[in-house]
Amino acid sequence: MDVLITGGAGTVGTAITDHLADREAYDITSLDLEEHPDPNVESVVADARDTETLRSELEGMDALIHLAHVPMDDGGPSDQEIAWSDAHGENLRLHANAIGAAVDADVDSIVYASSNHAVGLYEVENAPEIYYPDSSVDLMVDHTVQPRPDSMYGSEKVYAEGLCRLAADAHDVRCYALRICAVRDREYDHPYGDAERAVDNGDFERGSDAYETQVARLKCMWQSRRDHAQMVDRCLQDDDVDYDVFYGVSANDRRWFDIDHAREVLGYEPQDDGDDERWASRPS
Repeated sequence: MDVLITGGAGTVGTAITDHLADREAYDITSLDLEEHPDPNVESVVADARDTETLRSELEGMDALIHLAHVPMDDGGPSDQEIAWSDAHGENLRLHANAIGAAVDADVDSIVYASSNHAVGLYEVENAPEIYYPDSSVDLMVDHTVQPRPDSMYGSEKVYAEGLCRLAADAHDVRCYALRICAVRDREYDHPYGDAERAVDNGDFERGSDAYETQVARLKCMWQSRRDHAQMVDRCLQDDDVDYDVFYGVSANDRRWFDIDHAREVLGYEPQDDGDDERWASRPS
């Protein structure tokens, strides 16, 4: 299977290629602003907003994994202000061009990197209590809920999910919207990752209340790199879905995102759990 990944050299892209690029089933091309580090991946250094290049690279591809995203200074996940920005507009254009080009190239499937922020207000309304095992909040967010974006970033993800639905319903392209929770770089690929990264950045000290809150949250939200790659693999190998939404999260005991739907439809079987006993203390 020939697969193009936009933004393939980033955190999520390398999580996929770390586990799939050496498989005989896949010939993977990364289209990104930087060279892909894996020798098993063909690297095209280009901007995904370059429509001509994107369309050229999609020719003959079986699938598109669309991860590319223009960084936003305003309107990110912690900002609930409703306001237009140039970066927001660039992302809307990027997603429309990428999904439209994939349709025109007659790919079989599109895997889109959506986000938990498409339904992020559930967390906003219940944080931080929802992060802890003794929480009184009884919540499970599944594929049937209405979108509840927590930001312009989340609204952008809902927009691209809509484009995927249009591609599926009007153009017979199988589309998989993965509402990714928390995939991290290799060195932070564990439930203490966000807290440890913040310590490394000098944001707070290890053992502080802020540190413990970050750990509690990531033990809910974490999707290990190998679990994310498995979910993408299951999407690429699927022949039955027209359009569907799945939550990119490991089998964390305290998660509030459903994975039963992904298990039943895709055969997703996550190997990791943020509350596994090996994560009882910070990795040394």
